[in-house]
Amino acid sequence: MSISISTRQAYSEVDEFIELLTEDQKRKIPWKLRQYFKDEKDNQYTKGIKVDIPVKEQNLKEETLAIIALLNLKYWCEDETEKKRLQKVYDQNEILYQEKLREKYNPDNIFKKEEKAQIKEPEKRENQQMVEYKENKLKKIINKILQFLRIN
Repeated sequence: MSISISTRQAYSEVDEFIELLTEDQKRKIPWKLRQYFKDEKDNQYTKGIKVDIPVKEQNLKEETLAIIALLNLKYWCEDETEKKRLQKVYDQNEILYQEKLREKYNPDNIFKKEEKAQIKEPEKRENQQMVEYKENKLKKIINKILQFLRIN
């Protein structure tokens, strides 16, 4: 199973984020997990995370934010009531995300959209009149002679 480029870039951002933490905060994350992020990250990708700017304003990938949220819940959050509150928020976010997916990819809705696309408004017809084609006199005479010769 290969890891996508997007995921490797997210691992790069997570690794960069972890490097900005204090030693005490780093030690709370298992060494194998930190090493995994280092081994699997995209070495050509650097985000340039700044300490003085809030995480929300860093334009990090959604995957990165999800991993950081999980690390916070599992390793840095020590208060049980705070853990329960965070878990509740994460569960509600997951429910909302699943509802959006269900709405977006619901087979019934997909077929309804296709039906709407197939039903087109009738094309507007402009008043069109037939144009009467008049033969010139020379051509008329030639056609009459040809008709006469064919009959006989």
